[in-house]
This record gives sequence, structure tokens and C-alpha cells, in this order.
Amino acid sequence: MKSLRILQVMRSPVGGLFRHVADLTRALAERGHMVGLFADSEAGDGQTDAKLAALEPVAALGIHRFPIPRLLGAHDFTTPLKIRSLARSLDVDILHGHGAKGGFGARLARIGGRRPATVYTPHGGALHFDPHTLSGGTFMAIERALLGATDALIFESAYAQRIFASHVARPRCRQEVIHNGLADAEFETIEPAPDAADFVFVGELRLLKGIDLIVDALAPLKRPDGTPATIIMAGDGPDAEMLRAKIGSLGLEQRVTLAGVQPARTMFTRGRCVLVPSRAESLPYIVMEAAAAGRPVIATNVGGIAEIFGPTSGRLIAADSADALRQAMTAFLANPSGAASEAQERRAFVRSRFSLSRMVDGIEALYRDLSS
Repeated sequence: MKSLRILQVMRSPVGGLFRHVADLTRALAERGHMVGLFADSEAGDGQTDAKLAALEPVAALGIHRFPIPRLLGAHDFTTPLKIRSLARSLDVDILHGHGAKGGFGARLARIGGRRPATVYTPHGGALHFDPHTLSGGTFMAIERALLGATDALIFESAYAQRIFASHVARPRCRQEVIHNGLADAEFETIEPAPDAADFVFVGELRLLKGIDLIVDALAPLKRPDGTPATIIMAGDGPDAEMLRAKIGSLGLEQRVTLAGVQPARTMFTRGRCVLVPSRAESLPYIVMEAAAAGRPVIATNVGGIAEIFGPTSGRLIAADSADALRQAMTAFLANPSGAASEAQERRAFVRSRFSLSRMVDGIEALYRDLSS
């Protein structure tokens, strides 16, 4: 079969979106395709440079970085021109935008031409905004305007597909739900270390992820023997200083460990139960990763998390509620064996539906249809 030339466009090379793009890039390269990356030159975390460098051997079309503002800015007018010029010089068949700003740049670059085919995966992005607010309404209007430059939409969850139809429009272009997936090695179970904290959080340190709720819920929490519960939190982000200040104001320095940016599977050995108290999500990798590793998870009922929890979705808690989070944490401390049994049921469900090969099969087939 013909080898395709594909340019993946994203803003910030961090978090689950970057994980998805990196996995997809490696898998497509293994299947003989030529892949390039286009990302913001100013965004990232402590691991970004190393992760991008690790992709260089499989990114045959190169890794290209230019400024892409998080919100609307001057570079929103110049960067799409750079993407267009790059796509033409690389003679790409597929231009795939990831996230709101990646999708904005990729599709704006295609306006005025019929090639390359453009694919857009929202990854939550603008869908997290309230369409009834000024900023949310603006983002939804931009999304609607760009549908004319979209050949196909990929939603990583059925939830994202529903929200897009409700907040933006019902697309006339091709659309598919293709869940994110994990490699076989990620389904190897992990046991916590003997000195593990009671709980662990892995993710961006942003209010959107509910990091403030974790601290509020933890403050009065005690184990069945009366000793204070503990947590280790791994990650970095725009609200890191706020988190440190909150930990200090509540006197929790001895009970909350901030570990910096660390691999998720490493952190699963350092906490007995994974917390994902997000206020908004699409289909978070951290929930899939924790489930695949057989770790107990406390998560909020937002986005597509229920699609990952499957038969255990009744255990999901209300979002934006420190009380609901505290109650779930208390229940885990009281019955860790019950949580472990539930985790094994969830692991079996995730293994049956969220494989990396299944994800790549679906995306590759879509690319081929669009390029034929």
C-alpha cells in the first residue's frame, strides 16, 4: 500500500493530547508512513524537550515549532501561513489538527485549497467552554466557521461527539468516534510500594483538574486507625504556586508530597488509589492508564470517563465537590480490598476496548479513505 505523508498539528506538547500524538506518530511510522509534527515553540513542561527528541527518529518529516498562542493572538494570523507553507513543501497527504488551536491552525491553513485533506480531533479543547458566555460563544462560532475546511472529524469519545453537535453544529463531513488506546505493556498490573501514600494524583496542576478539591478533601481525612491520610501529586502547570500556597495555608506540608513531572506508571507505585477529580475532561489517558494497571481510581463523572469505567461507572462521583471526593476517599480507606476487586473488573473492560492497535487501525483507515 502507498505510504502516506502526514503532518500532525498541535499547540502544547504536554498531557494526554501530546501522548496521543506521540503514540500515533510512532505507530504510523512503524506502518511505513512519513509523519511530521508542528507544535508551539513556547509551551511545554519539564519533559517536553526530551519527549520531542525521542520522537525525532520516527518523525521523518521533521519536528517544527512556531509560536501558537493559547488564546487568540497575533500569531493566529501568521502561524497558519507557516503551516500551509510547510504542508506544501512537505507535500503532505493529510493535515491533522489536534485540540482547538491545532485544529484552528491546520484548517485555516487549508482554506483556499482542496489538498491536503484536513482532519480535526478536538480533544476537549473549545468544547470545555460554555457556549452561552462571550468567550465560549466566540470559540463555538470559530469552530462552526472552520467546518467548511474540515474533511473529517475524529472524536476520542462519544461524549465529545455529542457535545460538538450540541455546542457547535452537526457536521456534514465524515465523523467517527475512535477511542484512544494503550499498548499491551500498559496492561501489566502494578502494585504499590510498601511505603506508598494513600492517594496519588498525576496530571497538569490546573484548577480544571480539581487540584484544589484534593487538598480540601484531604485536610480532615483520617485512616481507620485515626492517622492522617496522605497523597503524592505529580505534575506541573499554571496553578502550581496556588496549590503550594493552599497546602501551606492548611498546614498539609507533611501530608502532601509534590513530586514534579513523573511518568504515570512510576507514580502508580507511590500511591494506593489514583485520584482524577477533574471539573472537565474528554477521554483522559490517566484514567485509562490507571485502569489498565489495575489500580483503584476515584474519578468524577465528566466527559467520556464513564466510557472508560464501563460496568463500574456507577462509582463515578459528582464534579466540583470536595465533599463527594472526601466521601469516596473515606470509602476507599475503609475498604481497599473492595476497591481492588472493582479495579480488576475495570481493567478487563478497558483491555477489551482501548488498545493502541485498534486506535491506529481506525485512524489509518480514515486517512487512506481521505487520500484516495
